[in-house]
Amino acid sequence: MNNNKKFVTESLFIKEAIKNNLSLDEFLLLLYFDNSYDSEFDIALVSKILNMDEKKVLMAYSSLMKKNLIKVKAEKNGFGKICEKVSLDNFYQEINFDNKENKKEENKKSIYNIFEEKLGRTLNGMDYEIINAWLDKFKEELIIEALNEAIKNGANSLRYIDKVLYEWQKKGIQNVQEIEEKNDYRNPFIEANIFNLDWLNEK
Repeated sequence: MNNNKKFVTESLFIKEAIKNNLSLDEFLLLLYFDNSYDSEFDIALVSKILNMDEKKVLMAYSSLMKKNLIKVKAEKNGFGKICEKVSLDNFYQEINFDNKENKKEENKKSIYNIFEEKLGRTLNGMDYEIINAWLDKFKEELIIEALNEAIKNGANSLRYIDKVLYEWQKKGIQNVQEIEEKNDYRNPFIEANIFNLDWLNEK
């Protein structure tokens, strides 16, 4: 690159670029638009700044458009004239989505570790499926509270935890604070429907 122009990017930007298998030319052009205050596509200017042949710039631009990572929006400039500007909204949305998904995976990994520590054993495939199903329906804090309730009652059973969670769901309980306020986890349901079963031998 010439003109001593410096570009700044973040690791999430780079990771998303790698995930989309961008070529070096595509990556540099995307990086240019990300750092450009005036995102109007001027092929001659881009070519000069990136020290890239105009034909390569155009090919990279077309490829990014086909991959739906950039789009063109019509906007009015300061003089009221309509001009076309490049938007990276689609690319940024992908970054945000992937970042959220990664955080979900991190949370799942942490709850798996909690289960293994509390239950004193390694989780198997079925255990993972059950916990994943809970995570789709209940808050993580609620699942962990049900796990703690099972441990307190000496029932190292996912079925026990499942019964507790769905009993709370029927009562409209959505977080730990509501359990503490209503004290519902020490209700007749526990005695009548849980303790009468041989939970210690259940898996």
